[in-house]
Amino acid sequence: MAVDPKLLELLVCPLTKGALSWDAANNELVSRLARIAYPVRDGIPVMLPSEARSLSDEELAKLAR
Repeated sequence: MAVDPKLLELLVCPLTKGALSWDAANNELVSRLARIAYPVRDGIPVMLPSEARSLSDEELAKLAR
């Protein structure tokens, strides 16, 4: 399930206030600045830092492609 593009334009990372990108493969919103990914459950982004997972250098490189 994808995130509405209009919603994605409005959402920012709660930690960095930076832009988020959609990772459809993992159903997550990615903050490259914070190096974390927020889960999207049932179409609803869970924007809590405690729910986010850290991203490795390899994962960030894959997302940049």
